[in-house]
Amino acid sequence: MVAIDSPRTTTTDLRRRIASVPPAYWVLGILLLIIPAFASDFVMFQIMGWTFILGLIALSLMFLGGYGGMVSLAQMAFAGFAGYMVAIFGDSAISGISQGWPWWIVIPLALFLTVIFATAVGWLAVRTEGIYTIMITLAIAAAFFYFTRQNYELFNGFQGFNSVLPPELFGIDWRGPEAFYYLTMFWAVTGFGAVLYVSRAPFGLALQGVRDNPRRMAALGYNVTAHRVAAYAFAAVIAGIGGILLTWQSAQISPGTVGIQSAIDILVIAVIGGLRHPIGAFIGAFIFVLLKTFAVDVLIALGLGGERFQLLIGMGFLIIVFFSPDGLLGLWEKLKASRRRDPLTGGQR
Repeated sequence: MVAIDSPRTTTTDLRRRIASVPPAYWVLGILLLIIPAFASDFVMFQIMGWTFILGLIALSLMFLGGYGGMVSLAQMAFAGFAGYMVAIFGDSAISGISQGWPWWIVIPLALFLTVIFATAVGWLAVRTEGIYTIMITLAIAAAFFYFTRQNYELFNGFQGFNSVLPPELFGIDWRGPEAFYYLTMFWAVTGFGAVLYVSRAPFGLALQGVRDNPRRMAALGYNVTAHRVAAYAFAAVIAGIGGILLTWQSAQISPGTVGIQSAIDILVIAVIGGLRHPIGAFIGAFIFVLLKTFAVDVLIALGLGGERFQLLIGMGFLIIVFFSPDGLLGLWEKLKASRRRDPLTGGQR
């Protein structure tokens, strides 16, 4: 006979799961909900909105690298591909190319095509390891960049698409600062929760086993290649959502969005935050956005010139990786471990 959980058992399990959520998450969640009460439109739309979007795209890389052991430089290409599909099949100022289909067809279709694209890339990339995987995904990202730049019939070449706006559902302008803030926060939280759930599900546990010892997992009967390709497909959904939101935020999509520099920026964000936990992607994105927004002004004020911005980003990246290969999350773990260590004996308290 099949045992059926009673409502009381289900309620008890739900309470246990809620009680297991760290207090810091509750504090962070409340803070994020009330930010629009005191933040300016610039902070909501540009700082926080951009942080959530870049965090989502970096989260897709974190899932592949942290749980699958696969470092991909094609995540920005997946995000840009989804953005282009929304512009091509939806509405934009380039009426000669954009089809003007309704959003409830365009968005699922864009994500579906993005998954197919990522699955094809994953099918090629998972047959390599280490530096070869990085080079293959980088080559695909570069090829996609030049293809969009040189193709005018489908991607409108160098100019790309402009006036790509989100649909006005329920009478709300979703590109308004407060509405866009909550829209991007919702999808950031959803992506974060999805990655946490999948990482603890049988598929995620098997993927981590494949990361640690693929030969042993193959001997146990697991299809190593299928798990890795499926990880690319799942990560593409997250990156695709981030790409659509990024297109809506800037109201345009062009080859510059999917350039090599953008692909490297996503890698820097993920590594700075840390690949050991999904929250690292958003920590890295927040720091990157702050530097991208304010560092140039600070450098100019100091008389060092705004062109040194990328040098500042690179030095910060090198310093963090030098002291902690696990990024800021690794530094935090080292700090907590040092606090627990007995200063007299050097052991744990």
